[in-house]
Amino acid sequence: MRVPTRNYLGSIEPKEKAGAPDAKAEIERALREPIGSKRLSELLKPEHRVAIVVDDATRPAPTSVMLPPLLAELNAAGVKDENITIIFACGIHREVKREEATELLGTEVSNRIKSTSHDYRAQDLIHIGSTPKHGTKVYLNRIFAEADVKILTGDICLHYFAGYGGGRKSVLPGIAGEEAIKHNHAMLLDSNAKTGVLTGNPVNEDMFEAARMAKVDFVLNVVMNSRDEIVKAFAGDLEQAFVEGVKLVDEMYRVTVDRRADIVVVSPGGHPADVNLFQAYKGVDNALEVTKRGGVIILVAECPEGHGNQAFYDWMVKFGDLKAVEREIRRNFVLGGHKAYYLLHALQNHQIILVSSMPDYYASSIFKVKTARAVNAALSEAFKIVGNNAKVWVMPHGNFTLPEVKAAEEQVAPASSE
Repeated sequence: MRVPTRNYLGSIEPKEKAGAPDAKAEIERALREPIGSKRLSELLKPEHRVAIVVDDATRPAPTSVMLPPLLAELNAAGVKDENITIIFACGIHREVKREEATELLGTEVSNRIKSTSHDYRAQDLIHIGSTPKHGTKVYLNRIFAEADVKILTGDICLHYFAGYGGGRKSVLPGIAGEEAIKHNHAMLLDSNAKTGVLTGNPVNEDMFEAARMAKVDFVLNVVMNSRDEIVKAFAGDLEQAFVEGVKLVDEMYRVTVDRRADIVVVSPGGHPADVNLFQAYKGVDNALEVTKRGGVIILVAECPEGHGNQAFYDWMVKFGDLKAVEREIRRNFVLGGHKAYYLLHALQNHQIILVSSMPDYYASSIFKVKTARAVNAALSEAFKIVGNNAKVWVMPHGNFTLPEVKAAEEQVAPASSE
């Protein structure tokens, strides 16, 4: 890809940190030095039944590294293996297959400890009340609700409508019922429900309220770099440990720039971030932050698996315009359909050119994006749209980078007058 020097503003990339030299030792350190909480061993009695919530196969959390030190802490307090249950936080995703469970937990742990996938449609979920602020009726996994000690694990990362993943998200949507998940996720229409925002974000507030109501005793979360290495682990109190993890995510993945560009070339960050359009879209969402109104986003994503989500496809075909999609989200939230809302929202004030292996007809007729076979062809097209003086940002790790523009940039004149 060649961007003329006079047009090129630079590359927006995360401020990477090295992985911990010994990931297991880092987990052990976090468990020894919990934030805002007693050590787990001090919270336990030998007869306690313990539920540990772990991420399912759609998340990159290094569960197999996190569990052995956690289980060692439980056993040291006298808790027997048969009193421990691992619950996969599937949310609205499918259940975890047996071979996936072995891979996620590690062979030794999967042979030792019983595990189960949460089923959001299960008949025996336990009602624990409604969230005070938003009135979400919370039904939770029975094993978790009835456990004496409740532990959450996962990774803290940016999330495009909860603000950040990790922490409280293991309860809602992780182990909650369908109605609660739909009610919570429909709040993504709120203007504060966006990447990197916690304060005033109704989705996040609601998740926290549900997790408090669930009486979570302890969390173990990690923050990872783009190579999926553990940079640091955070254990202890549901809220305090999460907040410390969020600070590290911000240090690494929030990047301040001084202006918006007319053209942003964004790659989600390679496989698996660009495995399909559903996943790759996150890069567009982050690129919007630094693209001028009327500008062009070039999404470079292979998408070998096509669109990647049936509801996303169906909603694009069925509704096709933003207002209709908004109505449907309020009426009947369907995971996947919300991606149609984001894409149509982005297309209101920006043009998107997709460079992928998806068939052109399919990308343009269903998903309403322009297409190009190669990045240079996409750039030529973009310059035709916004003019030869257009300025260009490049985002090579788009799914993992949250760029923000310094407030002073708002006074810069739009592209047409440059």
